[in-house]
Amino acid sequence: MRKRLNRFGISVFYWTIVSLMRGLLAVLVRWKATGRERVPKDGGLLVVSNHLNNADPPVLAAGMMGRRISFMAKSELFKLPFGVFPKWWGAFPVRRLEADIGAMLNAERLIRRGNVLGMFPEGTRSKNGTLGKPHPGTAVIALRTGATVLPCAITGSEMLSSPMRILRRPKVTVTVGEPFQVERIKKPSEQQVEELSTRIMSEIAAMLPEEYGGSAVSAEDVVATDG
Repeated sequence: MRKRLNRFGISVFYWTIVSLMRGLLAVLVRWKATGRERVPKDGGLLVVSNHLNNADPPVLAAGMMGRRISFMAKSELFKLPFGVFPKWWGAFPVRRLEADIGAMLNAERLIRRGNVLGMFPEGTRSKNGTLGKPHPGTAVIALRTGATVLPCAITGSEMLSSPMRILRRPKVTVTVGEPFQVERIKKPSEQQVEELSTRIMSEIAAMLPEEYGGSAVSAEDVVATDG
């Protein structure tokens, strides 16, 4: 009973924050979200995106809607007194720059139960706005679970960190790409992880403008683990 109440409370808090974010974006910036119809309606899902601002998780959630996303977030965010808010939002901690086996297993368990996991493959916010190199953890989780991967791209959210920039009503967009299925591999090799990481970043880059490190390279030109 207590677990059900906790899940209900998390769900209510999550959708309240997402609704507030959508309202703020509509008022404060020029907001646009495209491709929402591509979000699978059920089944385990791994949502991946570039990372520009601390607000990206709710911005991405506002752009997708429909399904609740559980984000893997840096452990520092869970410290008191404000650490309760990420928990209420359904996020769970990961220790960065080290192999956090517990967080990885938690992520895999979440996908296998048919839920949605959100990850930023770069592992941290981009300092210059352009797409960086991926950490292997995202690809490892996708391979070990055989997840459906949903690539997304965010632009303009870096402007949300400055009140002066917000006054200019910057354009903030979320683009939802085409989902693709990954073959489940219990013990993926380093090469398989690298190939899938390349595929994931290529899919994201294809949706980004050149100034964000976007690329016209098609993901079909990258050797992928699912075909």
